[in-house]
Amino acid sequence: MHVTTADKRATFRKMHESGCFILPNPVDVGSAKALQHLGFKALASSSAGFAWTIGKADNRVTVEDVCQHLAALSSSVDIPVNADFEGGFAVEPDKVADNVERGVRTGVAGLSIEDSTGDKDKPIYERALAVERIKASRKAIGDSNTLLVGRCEAFLWGVTELKLVIDRLTAYADAGADCLYAPGLKTREDIAAVVKAVAPKPFNLLIGGSGLSLKEAEDLGVRRISVGGSLARAAWGGFMRAAKEMAEKGTFGELAGGYPGGELNKMFS
Repeated sequence: MHVTTADKRATFRKMHESGCFILPNPVDVGSAKALQHLGFKALASSSAGFAWTIGKADNRVTVEDVCQHLAALSSSVDIPVNADFEGGFAVEPDKVADNVERGVRTGVAGLSIEDSTGDKDKPIYERALAVERIKASRKAIGDSNTLLVGRCEAFLWGVTELKLVIDRLTAYADAGADCLYAPGLKTREDIAAVVKAVAPKPFNLLIGGSGLSLKEAEDLGVRRISVGGSLARAAWGGFMRAAKEMAEKGTFGELAGGYPGGELNKMFS
């Protein structure tokens, strides 16, 4: 049975109502299909993971690159895809809105907007502007039923003030974000505090340095867990170890750890 974009969006919203689920991050169509094959119920794109597949650094891809990638991911699987839409590929709220409209048209079930600037001296947008960017994104989504995720990037940029993060996330929730996300949180205490502050809206945990299991995160009230670029780095780890061994030693031992080609063909057939 054909699964429509509307079906995926309705399913994705339902998934956020209770429990906790893992939202792994594929980098291309093949890895997206593999994750669906393994039984995951939803996926999320990775800005870094995708950028590396086309030979670019993270945050150096264009909105055209990303929309083409999101359309390919969304059409390749029957499960919802959440878009890592970085900062909306613009600063001004109206331009963010234009790009969000483009993102929604790719068929994604969710879309996240960050508040980081890329400027080390002023790493996150001034609060009022950040809130307006979320409001503009909410308006651009309209009645499409696409889930909007508001992200506070403060901890990733060394601004480790929990009160600031909570203030930002609650403001983003009031501005129309359906789900909240603060990558970089590590302690159970911080995670629990943020979950409580944004409730009843769901919180996305980037598993990162917290070391929590799915069950432990669920016990803290986390609704969904993503891994960001970690799967991509794991894949690159195997590739680079094997390539370096060949380049530096002229030996091929690392190749023995590869996934069986027959299994891959079976999965994709």
